[in-house]
Amino acid sequence: MPSLGRLHLITDTRPGRDPLAVVRAALSAARAELVVQVRVEDSATDREAYDLARRVLALCTSYGASCLVNDRLHVALAVGAAGGHVGADDLPVAAARRVLGPTGVLGATARAPGTAGEAVAAGASYLGVGPCHTTSTKTGLPDPIGPSGVRAVVDAVDVPVIAIGGVTAARVPALRAAGAYGVAVVGAVSAAADPALATAALIEALTC
Repeated sequence: MPSLGRLHLITDTRPGRDPLAVVRAALSAARAELVVQVRVEDSATDREAYDLARRVLALCTSYGASCLVNDRLHVALAVGAAGGHVGADDLPVAAARRVLGPTGVLGATARAPGTAGEAVAAGASYLGVGPCHTTSTKTGLPDPIGPSGVRAVVDAVDVPVIAIGGVTAARVPALRAAGAYGVAVVGAVSAAADPALATAALIEALTC
């Protein structure tokens, strides 16, 4: 599996956002430590997802960073991304692994030790675990699990755990202390007045 960066930036394609500008700024600060997960709204067409993923991948390649595509694994394959990430309502992990093949990076969403272990056994390369804290960037999420919930999953699996949900630079130390390999963010970077500066703060918190 390719090296996995510690900071995962999930594209924010809500109205009024400019995901490519945010990705470009974040890459300038994080470079190879960044993984960009291309996520689009459910209403987006496959063509729109493909066009965004293709452009994000080109930016990532120029900085030596990794690009994954959330949910739409056929788009990940079509653009030549490093892999993809599946959530609870997407393809089962074992089926996603068959789609991506044995070497593609495959992330899976989990929040409890049992389901986390099942995802790893089915072929997940890493786990996105959360929500750790309350977040407004995605609706319909379960209650936050906090650092203690992250620790429970970390202790149950042997793959990197990426903490997600309401993550800020100030909250990174507690998540790292709980065993998280890295964190995934949306609003902490996309809503920042200076996305590059926000990215740099997250990287510093992750690596200090």
